[in-house]
Order: sequence, then C-alpha cells, then structure tokens
Amino acid sequence: MRLLVLGGSFNPVHIGHLAMAEELRSEFGYDLVLLVPSLRPPHKNLTEEDPGAESRLEMLRLAVDGDDSMAIDDCEIRRGGTSYTIDTLSELGTRYRIEGKPGLVIGDDLIPGFPSWRNPAELAGAADIVCARRSSAGELPLPFPHRYAHNSLIQVSSSMIRARIAAGEPFRRLLAPSVYRHIVENGLYGLR
Repeated sequence: MRLLVLGGSFNPVHIGHLAMAEELRSEFGYDLVLLVPSLRPPHKNLTEEDPGAESRLEMLRLAVDGDDSMAIDDCEIRRGGTSYTIDTLSELGTRYRIEGKPGLVIGDDLIPGFPSWRNPAELAGAADIVCARRSSAGELPLPFPHRYAHNSLIQVSSSMIRARIAAGEPFRRLLAPSVYRHIVENGLYGLR
C-alpha cells in the first residue's frame, strides 16, 4: 500500500485539511492518507481552548467517517510526550505494509523550520517529502529531496476557526457537518 502521512494538531480538523489530503493522495498516486493527530507538537503551543487530544481525535473520526481513502492513527497520542515525526514514521513502518517509502506532507508554512525538526536528514531519508501549498508565495527552498504539490489554496486554518468561534462569527461551512455538530453539542472552543 502506498501511504501518505499527514500529521498535525487538527484543532479542529477543517475542510482545508480534508481537501488537501484528498488532492495530494490523487496527485501523487497514494492509496491511503493516514491522519496522525499530535499529542504535543514540538514547534507549536496548543491553545487554552484546546479541547484535548481525545476530542481532537473524535473530530477526526467524524470528519473521515465512511471515506475509505483516509484513516486515522492515534500513535502519537498513545505514545505520550512530545510528538516527533521521526518516531511516528518508525512506528508506522512496523504496523503497516507500506510499499516503498511513505509520503510525508509538510505544509509550505513549515518549510523554513523543517531543518530544526528532530533528525531532519533521517526524516527526509525515511519518507518522500510532499510540500503542500498553504500560501501563494510560490515554492520555497528545502535542502532535502522533496516534491511540491499543486493543491488548491483554501484560505482556512484552525486558528481562524477558533477566532471566529470566540468572536461569535459564522464557522459552520469551514468544517465537515459532523465536526460542526460535535463542536456545538459539546460547547468546544468557548462556544456560547
């Protein structure tokens, strides 16, 4: 199986995540996109509004329910501690029958910081790096082998959704309907 790994905090998962995953799977010929929610990302502080890893995991499950082209792996949550991608790839390689190297999605917003990730050269050797467009700045240099995707630019982010919720602004259409219902029914992100 050709596997494409997309990690992140997914706080919350939104249509931009899902559309990007679908487009990259198709563009590069992967069989499955594996969504891996982080427990504690090393380069990002989770906000006070974080509903917790289990709630973020549940929203992912709701978002991909019934879609055979996407699956979720909670290895970073189960492992505990800070979530390092190199550890995740090592673990996934023992549990999945992966054909060739797995693909690893990196948003172009993360490219400048990639050399500071844990063991970036080892990571680049263990996976085919796929750079996804998140801005319209064009291709950024990355000192490791990689491929740039031609995915659509969908100007939505988890932080924007949290800000809209906090300000009482509409956010329904930025999420899968099941994720929207989960947020509303559970009063997540300070929803009043």
